[in-house]
Amino acid sequence: MTRTKQKIETDFFTQLDRFTFSVRKRVSTVYAGNRPSTRSGHGIDTIGFREYDSSDALKDIDWKAYARTEKLYVRQFEEEKTLTTHILLDASKSMDYPEKGTSKFEYSAMLAAGFAYMVTKYNDRFAISTFTEEIDINKPSRGRKNLMRAIDRLSELELSGKTSIGEAVIKYSREIKSRSLVILISDFMQEPEAIETALHRLSDHDLIVIQVLDPTEKVLPLQGNSKLVDLETTEEIRTYISDKFKERYTKKLDDHSARIKKTCMKVGAEFYIFTTDTPVFSAFYHTIRRRRR
Repeated sequence: MTRTKQKIETDFFTQLDRFTFSVRKRVSTVYAGNRPSTRSGHGIDTIGFREYDSSDALKDIDWKAYARTEKLYVRQFEEEKTLTTHILLDASKSMDYPEKGTSKFEYSAMLAAGFAYMVTKYNDRFAISTFTEEIDINKPSRGRKNLMRAIDRLSELELSGKTSIGEAVIKYSREIKSRSLVILISDFMQEPEAIETALHRLSDHDLIVIQVLDPTEKVLPLQGNSKLVDLETTEEIRTYISDKFKERYTKKLDDHSARIKKTCMKVGAEFYIFTTDTPVFSAFYHTIRRRRR
């Protein structure tokens, strides 16, 4: 059964106001919102002068300083560099689970909206794009209106299709024009090789990877003869679920998540796993506390 509307709560936004979204500066070209840098030419506040050299544009010469000193100087300014945040959200059919209660997609959408809300506090640009086998790319923009439009769009989204994270990231990476913060949210129910390729492709950015699972996916509640349905393909499998079956399943899932975590460590990304029964604010507290260290 497909939901006609996704339920995306935003009450927790007020709780997020107590935090500063701290983004560590991994490379010199990545800045959190409102972090200053120095450049010559035009900017916000003059902080001094330096002598002109051949790499400077003639238009940047301060001719008043030349009239006083008969030497060529260019002004140095403090400018504001901002960070663009790209949020990629899995909208495949496997995220439409369970049928009742908070689905993996709804929980993931709340995480995406929460990150976007925190970015708006700095008036930085952000985009929330969704992917399945294709990717619906949204251009980065600023402001609360952009956030409300994104939430409305996610609320009306009908989940369908399979996950193809590798293809989605290949297409989206072409849209990222500078080093950015990239937040990738999915249940990652796909071949690990495709996930690894995607993470390596995004490794030049400040990368946060979040795996969202339903509690029943972590601990199977089934026992005995059972019918399992693949939400992405609708394929049905009838099997007998024993305690041994559950042990093998749990080990395979843990190994899958551990492989993703290992790849994240290799590329310098942060990796988190949350189940949908975790309060959304608690998830944010966990990620932000780690980034503030």
